[in-house]
Amino acid sequence: MIDSLKGTNLYLIGMMGAGKTSVGKRLSKHLNDRFIDTDVLIEQATGESIAQIFAAEGENAFRQLETDVLAQLAPYTRLVVATGGGIVLKPENWGYLQHGIVVWLDAPLSALLKRLSGDRNRPLLQTDDLALKLETLMSERHRFYQQADVRVSSSKSDKPKAVAERVDNAVETLIQSQPAPTEPP
Repeated sequence: MIDSLKGTNLYLIGMMGAGKTSVGKRLSKHLNDRFIDTDVLIEQATGESIAQIFAAEGENAFRQLETDVLAQLAPYTRLVVATGGGIVLKPENWGYLQHGIVVWLDAPLSALLKRLSGDRNRPLLQTDDLALKLETLMSERHRFYQQADVRVSSSKSDKPKAVAERVDNAVETLIQSQPAPTEPP
């Protein structure tokens, strides 16, 4: 896939716990591209954790920071970008995501519950009913995730390496299915 991408960025979207960071790191090594996690970039830029940003400024302020980060990344090439799970909610963000290939890592609720149970760092998950909260978030975001160029499903037992290989194959299939550019006469 390295040659096929021609420097095009990969943007990984999906729910918290879907594996965007772990899969993204593997993909970036395979592609010899730079890996960026938008949440980490936001924390580095603000000097605050995501939880602190949510507590002090609220979700809307955090979502604006996500948009600002995407705007700054859009001109670059050869990036694998793991995005926050809610980045798809702002229509403006899709303009930036479409500077590359958007890959939806689709993990079932059972896998998300297993991976996120006991997580105290994610502000949206501070609830007594994690399953209900994840189900609600999934239903709110599903129609946006469906706009991705590629969808790669995973299960509870899938390792990041296997998911990264499926992403690689799915993106390669997408690229091969695109019509070749025609030369002007």
